[in-house]
Amino acid sequence: MFPTLIGTVVIAGIVGYLSERSGFTHNGVLQSIVICVGGAFVFYFVTLMFGLGFGSPGMNAIASSVGALIIVPFHWRR
Repeated sequence: MFPTLIGTVVIAGIVGYLSERSGFTHNGVLQSIVICVGGAFVFYFVTLMFGLGFGSPGMNAIASSVGALIIVPFHWRR
């Protein structure tokens, strides 16, 4: 359980960094990483509690990170 959590955080951080460097988002590097890690944490705990997910923990981390990057910035923009 603990190695999966650490791997989820690392994958989410990498996704946040790469999304900012590739131009997918314009939030700032640290903000994108925080958004991705937060989304990955939420989805990780939802997976533990309810068993929802895409099969592998790596795919869960990538999908939740990208989903958080799409949902959070657009929610606060006008």
